[in-house]
Amino acid sequence: MAGHILQAPVCVPGNPQRVVVLDPFYNLGMALEIGVPVVGAPLLTAPDAGLRVRAQAASIVDIGDTRQPDLERIVALKPDLILGDGQLHGQFYDKLARIAPTALIDVADWKDYFLTLGDVTGRSDKTEEALRIFRERASAIKSRMPADIEVSVIRVAIHGFHVYLDGPAAYAPYAVLHEAGVKRTAYETTDDDTVLKRPTWEEIAELNGRILLYVVAAGNSPGQDEELEAETIANPLWKMLPAVQAGRAYRVDKAAWFGFNSVASAHRILDDVERYILTAP
Repeated sequence: MAGHILQAPVCVPGNPQRVVVLDPFYNLGMALEIGVPVVGAPLLTAPDAGLRVRAQAASIVDIGDTRQPDLERIVALKPDLILGDGQLHGQFYDKLARIAPTALIDVADWKDYFLTLGDVTGRSDKTEEALRIFRERASAIKSRMPADIEVSVIRVAIHGFHVYLDGPAAYAPYAVLHEAGVKRTAYETTDDDTVLKRPTWEEIAELNGRILLYVVAAGNSPGQDEELEAETIANPLWKMLPAVQAGRAYRVDKAAWFGFNSVASAHRILDDVERYILTAP
């Protein structure tokens, strides 16, 4: 796994006991999932409220913004290992490495990320078992997936629409859809490393799947998502989408689809596949 670690090789403790993680996404969610003793993490910006509550219940100390971690707070926690993301935290590596051994994971595929984190923390057996269970479930769902159903998925954001594509570089929730055999529309599928499209109101007509799953992510304040959803679904162009007209447009939980952070998140995606796609009329 050394190829997935920035500045590898990094000498890390075999059984770390005081771990600081630098993001509230993969590193926090995956670390807690396999029992890593996390003592510090950026909590206020965690999009998965359930994960934030779990972290607070475990007395994990907030270390500020994920893009600008508070180094003084990290020093005060006396970590024996720091975990971060190679893309987000590479600029801080030298300062972090002077505090404690620092492993910045630099891999896009969520399953490889999970395996790397397990390897770094001495918990490879747990990551491999969790992924085995996930793969078996995804394979079972794929075997039941109707071949004639195309599914559209869109994120409704405060500044417009985001469509995450089914392709080689797919963001984790959409990679899970692919593994479960979900077929997306031509507009939502690519053979290259494009991850995202930002369609206009006129372009969302390309989302002509029989089923539409949509995520609303307006912000963390109460009521923001509901206000944006109400405004969106009232638009005549939204009402013209085939799935909307057929009554097959379903809002899904942004905690998993926007704040994907663990194998548990992947199972929540599969829950939605079973709930909205396998049971489609």
